[in-house]
Amino acid sequence: MTEAMTGADAAVRTLQAHGVRHIFGLCGDTSLPFYDALYRLDHGMDHVLARDERSAAYMADAYARVTGRVGVCEGPSGGGATYILPGVIEANESSVALLSITSDIPVTARGRYPLTELDQRALFAPLTKWNAVVDHVSQIPHIFRTAFRAATTGRPGAAHIGLPYDLQKQHVDPADIWADPRHGSFPGYRTGPDPDLIGAAAEAMLAAKRPAFICGGGVILSGACELLAELAEMLDAPVASTVSGHGVIADDHPLAVGVVGANGGTDETRAAIADADTVIFVGCRAGSTTTEHGAVPSRHVPIVHIDIDPMVVSGNYRVEAGIVGDALLSLSALRIEIERRLAGERRHSGAAERLTGLKAAKRTAFDRLASSTETPIRPERVLAALQATLPADAIIVADPGTPCPYFSGHFQLNSTGRRFITNRAHGALGFSLPASIGAQIGAPDRKVVAVMGDGSFGFAVGELETIVRKQLPITMIVFSNASFGWIKASQKDGYGERYFSVDFSRTHHARIAKAYGVKSWTVRDPLELDAVVRQAVAHDGPTLIDVIAQPLEQSAVPVSKWMG
Repeated sequence: MTEAMTGADAAVRTLQAHGVRHIFGLCGDTSLPFYDALYRLDHGMDHVLARDERSAAYMADAYARVTGRVGVCEGPSGGGATYILPGVIEANESSVALLSITSDIPVTARGRYPLTELDQRALFAPLTKWNAVVDHVSQIPHIFRTAFRAATTGRPGAAHIGLPYDLQKQHVDPADIWADPRHGSFPGYRTGPDPDLIGAAAEAMLAAKRPAFICGGGVILSGACELLAELAEMLDAPVASTVSGHGVIADDHPLAVGVVGANGGTDETRAAIADADTVIFVGCRAGSTTTEHGAVPSRHVPIVHIDIDPMVVSGNYRVEAGIVGDALLSLSALRIEIERRLAGERRHSGAAERLTGLKAAKRTAFDRLASSTETPIRPERVLAALQATLPADAIIVADPGTPCPYFSGHFQLNSTGRRFITNRAHGALGFSLPASIGAQIGAPDRKVVAVMGDGSFGFAVGELETIVRKQLPITMIVFSNASFGWIKASQKDGYGERYFSVDFSRTHHARIAKAYGVKSWTVRDPLELDAVVRQAVAHDGPTLIDVIAQPLEQSAVPVSKWMG
């Protein structure tokens, strides 16, 4: 007779069977059997203790983005389940495969007013792709397999499992423990496009004289960057990206436009898309930020839309042709069809020549500000220092305030793939510091830089201890301007400079970091910045630079509503 194992053992073994290597989480009373199983069993997984459940989810999110494996986070019942939600929502809306496990009160205690009771099934249902709370111990292996399948197939997203305390101590038949290894990474099973729709899309693209691509994170997630470049070269079509798609094409490619839209777009990138007579969206939703609320491209321009999610295609624009399918398979089929119709020829519309002038104008304007010796230090100066210092495969993790538009709009990523991570689905502060931990653990041989405003630093400062405990060589840059800069800039632009409850006291971030054991600097003089950045990046442990920076409302940040 096969010896039984506990529900907690089954959870650990099922994670192991799916190829999980790292778990990010925070301990709690209802998680004790699960933690004991992690301690007792030989499973090869590393548990990364976070200081906040929200941070654990952000770590798992970034880990998934750089590895292509499912990011796993966990937390206890009650407050832990509510704290973990922001990161789960961000991953789900960013199409990142994530599994959130929250332990729960015993099944037998339901409705008896125990400590930490809440309806986890109802809480997570509208905010995840798939969600379940275990009601019987025998369900554990099946529910875990279903969660991995849901997270990795179709449009990737977040799954949640509620795991009651008493079921973790009951017994499961070990014969039920198995996994489909394809569900440990994403995309798990790719969805191919309809051949008839491929023909219609090819026809629409070839009918255009000046086609252009706008590509989102779906292209990177599917590993389709190389195919995209080949297709663009065949059509002589410019390639722009969304914020999350930064990295779909190398920025030094002759057909690369850069990031477009309200957050990181500039007059030059806007002009490149406005010049197109057909726009092909690939792996993006064509949402408000990317299209500046439907202004660029115009509603009158013919659209081809390719996405894994059928609800996205033609959601915001009337389309000439729509394709529902994985970006890699869809672009591969399009490349074959267009190559057949072109009979081996390549088009030439002068796109690269037009882009050369636009990109030169954009770079000249940036370089002028980046060489400024003004104080407080201009953000452009920080970007230039990092650009000159970081290795070619470095990963930048950015918070949504000052860093996101600057790094989206002006930092050159001259290689393809996941080089830039930011939380553009919901834009919550406090993302980059914990997310950089997940990125560094997922890519230990690459340099990781976390860039944040001082508002964001205050949300996540406790994770400095995690960075030091794990001795992760992350470099953190804090843009210190003693305000919630995005809101202050909006108050300037739309509310007559009536600044209300948006400023706070200057914090000595370098002193705080030093107290945690992080090598740190405060930089006020722009002439000192380059040398400090070189020292910080070269250091073999964690580092932080507190930059006394120009307030966002006084800067030339590439956000269209503030650029006049």
